[in-house]
Amino acid sequence: MSDAEFSYEDEAVDQQPKDPVRAHLRKLEAENKELRALKAQAENAQKELAFAKAGLDLNSKMAQYFVKGYEGELTPEAIQAAAMEANLIPNANKELASEQQAWNRVSQAQRNGETSEPVVDYASKIAQATSADEVMQLLAQARAEASNL
Repeated sequence: MSDAEFSYEDEAVDQQPKDPVRAHLRKLEAENKELRALKAQAENAQKELAFAKAGLDLNSKMAQYFVKGYEGELTPEAIQAAAMEANLIPNANKELASEQQAWNRVSQAQRNGETSEPVVDYASKIAQATSADEVMQLLAQARAEASNL
């Protein structure tokens, strides 16, 4: 064999890193950095999903600030409660209360309408009258009632 063949083998051996442990450590550090970035992305996506499930519009600037500052539990119920306190989503209880008040006003108006006196049929009373004085009294009552309306 010639000297050229031996020098070629020596060059192949020299191309390997001088410290294989340090090279492996650098490789692991790079993988660790990549995995941490993926973990942060996954946590961010999970957080956004929780806020979307809670009913927040993530395109709204107020909601974006809320998402950045929120430090509570990542359950839809907890997020909804905090968002209601911040007036980002309407409070269902307030809406139900105002709706209940409206129904109460309608019921009260209906009850007030029921307590009024029934309409008097003056035509039938006049037809049943037995004297002219009775007819004149019925006409006077009809005029008085008409003027009160």
